[in-house]
Amino acid sequence: MRNFGTDIGTEELGHLEMIGALVHQLTRNLTEEQIKAAGFDTYFVDHTTGVFPQFASGFPWSAATMQVTGDVIGDLTEDLAAEQKARVTYDNILRLSDDPDVSDVIKFLRAREIVHFQRFGEGLRLAKDKMNAKNVYYMNPAFDK
Repeated sequence: MRNFGTDIGTEELGHLEMIGALVHQLTRNLTEEQIKAAGFDTYFVDHTTGVFPQFASGFPWSAATMQVTGDVIGDLTEDLAAEQKARVTYDNILRLSDDPDVSDVIKFLRAREIVHFQRFGEGLRLAKDKMNAKNVYYMNPAFDK
């Protein structure tokens, strides 16, 4: 049996790898003047043109931004929110991008986020359907025994 969480996690790491490759391709041949003009100089000082996971604000990415409760309803709801946030980020990148090679990669990744959102939504519906119909808060009855 396939592990749903591992499959999705592996694909999400693939997304990160694709974004990293895209950033590397866009920055590997920058001149000193281009680095300064783009406001890329502070990043360059710390990371050269290496890919360092951080938010657009410059704040480093951390696993602390991920949430897990161990409750199927809570975790699937969090997954749905994460997919929507990623889609919005890709939408915003597309609004700013004038490079068709960048836009094509971002459109592909955005489409994957939409599919993930749909699959997590189906998983949430199935989980709720399997719970007691009178359980209006969708609490996991296994924890309350």
